[in-house]
Amino acid sequence: MSLLSKKPLSDLMVEAESGTLRRSLGAFSLTTLGIGAVIGAGIFVITGTAAAQFAGPALVISMLIAGVGCAFAGLCYAEFASMIPVAGSAYTYAYATLGEIFAWIIGWDLILEYALGASTIAVGWAGNVQSFLQDFGLGIPAQWAGPPGSVVVLPGGATVHGVFNVPAALVVLAISVLLIIGIRESAGLNTIIVVIKVVVLLLFVAFGAAYINRANWHPFIPPNAGHFGEYGWSGVLRGAGVIFFAFIGFDAVSTAAQEARNPQRDMPIGILASLVICTILYVAVALVLTGVVKYSQLNVPAPIALGIDATGITWLKPIVKVGAIMGLTSTMLVMLLGQPRIFYSMSRDGLLPPLLGKIHPRFRTPYVTTAITGVVVALVAGLFPIAVLTQLTAMGTLLAFVMVSLGVLVLRRREPHLARPFKTPGMPWVPLLGAAICLAQMVGLPLETWARLVIWLVIGLAIYFWYGRHHAERAREASSSEAIAAD
Repeated sequence: MSLLSKKPLSDLMVEAESGTLRRSLGAFSLTTLGIGAVIGAGIFVITGTAAAQFAGPALVISMLIAGVGCAFAGLCYAEFASMIPVAGSAYTYAYATLGEIFAWIIGWDLILEYALGASTIAVGWAGNVQSFLQDFGLGIPAQWAGPPGSVVVLPGGATVHGVFNVPAALVVLAISVLLIIGIRESAGLNTIIVVIKVVVLLLFVAFGAAYINRANWHPFIPPNAGHFGEYGWSGVLRGAGVIFFAFIGFDAVSTAAQEARNPQRDMPIGILASLVICTILYVAVALVLTGVVKYSQLNVPAPIALGIDATGITWLKPIVKVGAIMGLTSTMLVMLLGQPRIFYSMSRDGLLPPLLGKIHPRFRTPYVTTAITGVVVALVAGLFPIAVLTQLTAMGTLLAFVMVSLGVLVLRRREPHLARPFKTPGMPWVPLLGAAICLAQMVGLPLETWARLVIWLVIGLAIYFWYGRHHAERAREASSSEAIAAD
């Protein structure tokens, strides 16, 4: 039965009021954290792939499906975040409602979203910076901008072999140092970056709209190519599952719950406002992009840059490159902020070693987990040619969203009289629809992605049964003894 042991809400509230982390974030900072996480690789890279391979111009419908699924899940996150303002996000919510084994699965699952996602985005960031510098005749020596063994073709046609991706590793380490110094400073930098990249996207929409060729929108839903997921409505569904990666990150707002000044009010605002703003921007960008370029031509690493080329507005291209670099920077920042706080919460519960639960005495940040995460992510980014694992990352996050949505239903039934500063509306339909839409997007992803998820979870469960289960039980016993002694 210890597998299904739940963490008492009273214990969670004691943690929330412990004051170990510095409460310095307001609603605006939390909203920009959400926008910073969501507007990144998804909008600047994945839009082209999803349109070209799966949905065509109906990418707009795919985005709306993904956005609605996120909105339903976001309402459930908002309820949990307002009543349980503790670092840990979906991991903590699962521990309070579904039990320890589900909490571990979600915590392990979220490594795919945050740590591996940050490594992947760091590699993309390095590529964009190298491209931007080369436009001005500058650049980093090619062998120091690629992973070991990679073959880099120089402008003259010669080739060199990569040694280590220095810029990818350095940007991760720099952001990690900033996160150790303080959450307020990190959030302030993120806000500046968010403003820049939102302005860049608005410029693309405003200037690109004049060059839309309506013929590029026909057929709006291309006929199915004979296989599930290749155009047609099945392609729209698969496109939603892939483009869902672009929405991943709004849940990172909830990892900062213990650092919000007024979490009961500000957490729901930050989660829901960032989702609404990003969905509107995504739909507008997709409409313009598929209107200026035929969807079949969009399977490129930089689809928005291709869209600008099609308009002939050359002066806008370097601005978009800067926006892409800024977008990837803020996404990395939020992911590198979220992962250590999940490890921190798991350590406090005994599922991970106690060293990971240490707080810096001056900065009041989880500096050990931030440093370890930063070093590991930097090494992975520097050593491996990581492709954007969009489908696996999306699969893991969709599973977390399903559990959070169902967790709201469980807790409403089990603890109906608890104070809920924010209540998910439309019960029980909103959580049920959120879970159903996320499950449908999971079904739309390839079988290979399901297989990779199963392998990842098996590895995680082995660690749980080897270490986490027994140490968590001891932590619960110690907590019970302390509570008895206090009484």
